[in-house]
Amino acid sequence: MATPKVLVLAGYGINSEEELFNSFITQGATGEIVHINDLIDGTKKLEDFQIIAFPGGFSYGDDTGAGNAISNKIRNNLQDEITAFAQEDKLIIGVCNGFQIIANLGLVPATKNQYGERESALMWNKTARFECRWVHTKTTSQKCIWTQGIDKLELPVAHGEGNFYTTPEILKEIKENDQIALKYTTPEGDLANGEYPHNPNGALEDIAGICDPSGRILGLMPHPERFNSPLNHPEWTRRKITEEDTGNKMFRNAVEYFTK
Repeated sequence: MATPKVLVLAGYGINSEEELFNSFITQGATGEIVHINDLIDGTKKLEDFQIIAFPGGFSYGDDTGAGNAISNKIRNNLQDEITAFAQEDKLIIGVCNGFQIIANLGLVPATKNQYGERESALMWNKTARFECRWVHTKTTSQKCIWTQGIDKLELPVAHGEGNFYTTPEILKEIKENDQIALKYTTPEGDLANGEYPHNPNGALEDIAGICDPSGRILGLMPHPERFNSPLNHPEWTRRKITEEDTGNKMFRNAVEYFTK
């Protein structure tokens, strides 16, 4: 297949679209940053893209809850198009506020392929404050397209509502179906077991990211796009950090899904 074209969503309060767009372009994708209103009025069409990326930020100020307002806007105007995209052989990623958005839209975990039904939430951090720090994660899914070939990643987080929650029934389903993509760990690689600050928000079973049943749609709270160079790391002058340590591998995986 030809080089994939990525749509990076822009809108009021979204503030990570440039970093996310750059992460795809440097790994070989083409694409555009598209304002939500241009999708709604038909100026741009989802069917012209192979990847949708929902960036981080504070869409509509998160005034009605993280990601709620823009999710409702998408649901009221683009639900059929988004659902159709999710069911095709295409990719979607939601980072931080983007994860909150796609969880609200029911694109993840979408158990039994029920796209559009909300089954999880990103609640307030247990610390009751905004958490901005670097965290350690490890991949825990064999099916997730985005995390293929990745064992562990150290990534920055910056959020007030990243505490992943779902019902015991849905948790059982996503565990059995290998949909937990990333978990928070200690620096040594052991599971955080809810311990702060290794698990920065109190997320259920240290869950940092989940995918849909196909592995094509990923939502995660840490920001791989903000670690797109070894020089982004706060300790780059003190220890050897290579390109393979960065979050770029996720975006390379997405491009290679279409080009290999």
